[in-house]
Amino acid sequence: MEHLEIKLPASKSISNRVLLLNALSYSPYDPNNLSDCDDTRALLNVLDSNDRQFDVGGAGTAMRFLTAFLAKTMGEWTLTGSERMKKRPIKVLVDALNAIGGKIEYMGEEGFPPLRIFGSALQGGELELDGGVSSQYISALMMIAPYMEKGLHLTLTGEIVSKDYLYMTQELMEQFGVKVHMALPQIDIEPQDYHPIPYTIESDWSAASYWYETLCVRGSGELFLPYLRKDSLQGDSKVALIFERLGVTTIYKKNGVLLNANGHYPKKAFVYNFIGQPDLTQSVVVACCLRNIPFKFSGLQTLKIKETDRIAALINECKKLGYVLTEPEEGLLAWDGTRTDCAYEQGIDTYDDHRMAMAFAPAQLVFEHLTINHPEVVSKSYPQFWEHWKQYTTLKP
Repeated sequence: MEHLEIKLPASKSISNRVLLLNALSYSPYDPNNLSDCDDTRALLNVLDSNDRQFDVGGAGTAMRFLTAFLAKTMGEWTLTGSERMKKRPIKVLVDALNAIGGKIEYMGEEGFPPLRIFGSALQGGELELDGGVSSQYISALMMIAPYMEKGLHLTLTGEIVSKDYLYMTQELMEQFGVKVHMALPQIDIEPQDYHPIPYTIESDWSAASYWYETLCVRGSGELFLPYLRKDSLQGDSKVALIFERLGVTTIYKKNGVLLNANGHYPKKAFVYNFIGQPDLTQSVVVACCLRNIPFKFSGLQTLKIKETDRIAALINECKKLGYVLTEPEEGLLAWDGTRTDCAYEQGIDTYDDHRMAMAFAPAQLVFEHLTINHPEVVSKSYPQFWEHWKQYTTLKP
């Protein structure tokens, strides 16, 4: 296939953390190469606003980070979101903030947005939190911790999920001048000040996963993805190692990576624990199905509280393509090769989930007339995806 270069969006995870750290450090600098997606725009709009009532739509990261940020910001605030957002739990974070001096009330159903937040100085101190919850709760607490009167001495209990995102938060906080003592399950952050710095954000490894998947499904060809780094802060950079086992090699260049499909696939079931990279699950699941590679994936506990219940969504939509997936137990997803009749005439449903749309796009290479319902949901993290997809699929093989 002809050589194609695809400029991915900037990292949403880094963008959202840098925006909050920029605000906490009262930075005069605007971040360079900021992600152009719904989540980041929602966060930016609130941080740039003089209002006291905020609606973040479906932006889960913005909801969690802003709940913590507003809890330490003097004033009375209301924070709400889409109907789906009002069904996404936030009790763990609210309870944690209230336990260290915050004052947050529910305006509707207990445990869910919308929230009324009375911002004030937080005491901080000792706090215990289940390590199996979304890492965004923990990152939100970490980032505001330097401004707590007693700092934050956090103990995570049980299995800790998405550790790579915690290390990303730590590294970024330290780049902004704050020392974080992290020896999991302990995280200790003393009272101190952030220092503003100019910051350029790297491209998004999560977005790269759909192009790894595409080359895996096609079995040949190459793509160049600029502004991806081998020494990335993003845990999802492990997508390169995952797809190395699924027939796609990665060559690191000075200004990006070159992907090459070699067509070498595993001879037995593919086993992997996604505990540190749950957002890669959908692209890997669909790739394995389309290449007839049985799998057993674990570490998927957080997928049920994402934009949708991603476990249920994957089982439902893969079945339309004839692949019978099972959930052997909580946090597991498996396929033993069992097939059934295809029934995809109604299209692939996306459940208001950007990753469902992009993960199933490569299925169009196998199922020629497959449609993706509500394809516009990609705007959440990768607004240019369909434009790039058209560029790719119109190249001559």
